[in-house]
Formats: sequence, C-alpha cells, structure tokens
Amino acid sequence: MAEKKTLGQEFSKGLIKENPVLRLVLGTCPTLAVSTSIENAIGMGIAATIVLICSNIVISALRKVIPNKVRIPCYIVVIAAFVTIVQLVVKAFAPSLDEALGIYLPLIVVNCIILGRAEGFANKNGVVASAVDGIGMGVGFTIALTLMAAIREFFGSGNLTLKVIGYGTTLQDVFKLGETDILTAIGLEPILIFILAPPSVSSWLVQTGLQSPRANPRQSSRAAKIALWQLPAPSKLTERSVLNNDNYRFSRHFARSYHYQ
Repeated sequence: MAEKKTLGQEFSKGLIKENPVLRLVLGTCPTLAVSTSIENAIGMGIAATIVLICSNIVISALRKVIPNKVRIPCYIVVIAAFVTIVQLVVKAFAPSLDEALGIYLPLIVVNCIILGRAEGFANKNGVVASAVDGIGMGVGFTIALTLMAAIREFFGSGNLTLKVIGYGTTLQDVFKLGETDILTAIGLEPILIFILAPPSVSSWLVQTGLQSPRANPRQSSRAAKIALWQLPAPSKLTERSVLNNDNYRFSRHFARSYHYQ
C-alpha cells in the first residue's frame, strides 16, 4: 500500500519531482506558445493556477456525487466555469495580457494539467489535499513557463520584462539604457529566432533533459523489447478485449517507438 503523503509533500512534488511541464510533459502547447516573455508566462501561470486550485476543490468535494460514467464531461463543465471567470477578470483588469495570451487563455479548459489533476488526484483525495496539490502543480507550471520565457526573451529581444499583469519594470529601465537592449549594449545582437517556435522546443527539451533522470540506453532498449513481446498479437485480441484495454494501442506504439538493434 502506498504511503500517504503529507501536505508539504503534496505541494513540493509539483515543483520538481512531478513538475507538470518538465517531468510529466503536460500542457506543452501553452508552454511553447506563450513563453515569449516573462510577463506572458507569469500571467498564464497565475491564470492556470487559479483554475487548477478552484477546480480541484470543487471536483474533490463532489467526487462522491458525480456519476463515474459522466465524470469527464462534469470535470470540463467545472473547469470551463472557472476559466470563464478568470478570462473575464483578465479582460477587465489586464486587457493587454488578455490580448497577448489570445486563444490560449480560454484553452485552459482542455489543458492536460487541469484535467489530469482532476482525474488523477482530486477525484480520489480530500478537499484540502486537492487544493494543496493544485497550488503545487500551478506553482511548478508557472516556474517552468517563467524559466523558458526568460531564456527566450533575453536572447530573442535582449531584454527582460520583469512585470506581473502590467506592473513592474524591465532590464532596460533598471540599467537606464533607454531604447538600447542589453545585448546591443554589450556588443551583441538579439537572436530573433529565439522568440519563434523551434527555439521554444529546444529550450523546453533542454530543461526537460536536466530534470529527467539518466537512463541506460541498453536497459531502455531491453525494456522496450520486453514490453513489446509481452503485448498480445492483434490477431488474438477480440473486439471486447481491445475496448476493455484502453492502454493497448498506446503501449504497443510506445514500445515500437524505441529504436533498438
């Protein structure tokens, strides 16, 4: 039986050990899309964190009431309600942030992190633990977004916008450079491609690699072979057995995706 975690452990797991972006590889679409500046990253992180906490609390409180067969639609309705509230608040008090985030703000409704925590944690745990889990995962998501945004913005524009919802400053203002960016001031040029999609993927992969434990390639290859051999052949599966095994196709594709000799 798994050992019950304390509230501190539930919070801290989302920061590094189970970071939703760097370890669980969830929510990569908004991560790669809005991490062009620190201001956008923090804004998206705060919005997602609020939705995550509120939805976790409500879903945990209603976990014994929601019918199992319609739980996913119910989760989406709950999440959509909080996303609508957050979006209206952002539009009212930070219209520039709402414009910068664009479609990715309402798309929090189908964010894998939110749905994943609802199904994987809030549905099985109490209200307090679910709220703490939401805080930890939200903070971890915000940290990952901010780190990526800092790398991309600095090398892409030569500046850092140290702002939260429009309030704050920039590195140009801190060093009193006027219109001159940091890189130009030290004799370098901004690399504009860093604020485009390919470098965002690269910086995300680097951070993910730093967070992931090292694995022996031979062991990974052997594990893939074993996983593939243990899967039944498609000809021996009936329609019912395939429908009852939701992970069959994914597992077989996952095993075949390994390149081994």
